[in-house]
Amino acid sequence: MFIVCLCARFQASPKESHLTCVKRIFRYLTGTKNLGLWYPREGDFSLVGYTDADYAGYKVYKKSTSGTCQLLEPCLVSWHSNKQNSVALSTTEVEYITASASCAQLLWIMQQLRDLGINLKEVPIKCDNKSAIDITKIQSNIPAPNILRYVII
Repeated sequence: MFIVCLCARFQASPKESHLTCVKRIFRYLTGTKNLGLWYPREGDFSLVGYTDADYAGYKVYKKSTSGTCQLLEPCLVSWHSNKQNSVALSTTEVEYITASASCAQLLWIMQQLRDLGINLKEVPIKCDNKSAIDITKIQSNIPAPNILRYVII
């Protein structure tokens, strides 16, 4: 998905190297026809969010790329990968922005589950940046009505 999004950035003025990349994507997809997502009938309804980002990975504009996925254990239910709108000044800022996007998606999923009669108390968001985790823990101590506490690990 990441490489498809990267190629899509050059639709306005594609070059031959982009065509070569797209052909390679199709060769990869042709070779993985037997792979797919599996959704078992039974399972617990534990929702987990995973986040990751690179710092200034897009060399042209020095923008970072965010990626998140949400699993209703063990099933993938949502994901996204995109270039961030602004230039971040630190890896902590990049990871925090990504974690907040994942949190927004998890809130939406939780509301959908609540409409189905499934209430979740805590939803972990897995993040690999200690500073972003610490900032989120500080922010989570601020009381907010009707919002449950989210654990960033």
